[in-house]
Amino acid sequence: MPGRPAPADAFSLVRSLGLALPGVDVVTRYDGSPMLKAGGCFMACLAQHPSAEPDTLVVRADPDDRHWLLADAPDIYYLTDFYRRHPIVLVRLSRIDREALREILSISWRLTMAKPSARMKRKRHHRAAAHDS
Repeated sequence: MPGRPAPADAFSLVRSLGLALPGVDVVTRYDGSPMLKAGGCFMACLAQHPSAEPDTLVVRADPDDRHWLLADAPDIYYLTDFYRRHPIVLVRLSRIDREALREILSISWRLTMAKPSARMKRKRHHRAAAHDS
């Protein structure tokens, strides 16, 4: 569609803000689109499912807290049925300002970085329980 930025252009601000966070890398997904990873885990990418609007960013969000984003700024944040079951929120890049984008990326980064440490704690707990039995 004329006038719409190419996906790489839509992702350029996301890339620069994301790379300012510790341990964040930009990688290329299997479909050629860019994705941010933190600690080797998904942090943010452009939505590829047809249910999402063009130039939509997918970021991690706590499912218990994302309803606040959806209620406070429904013009910026949304979900589709396809994405609802995942711990994410969809972000309309054309509607979010730089500071709000920086904040939502920071939230996604914190959730992403907490995920591996929680996984390691569970593994240690399971190993200890197996060792004790």
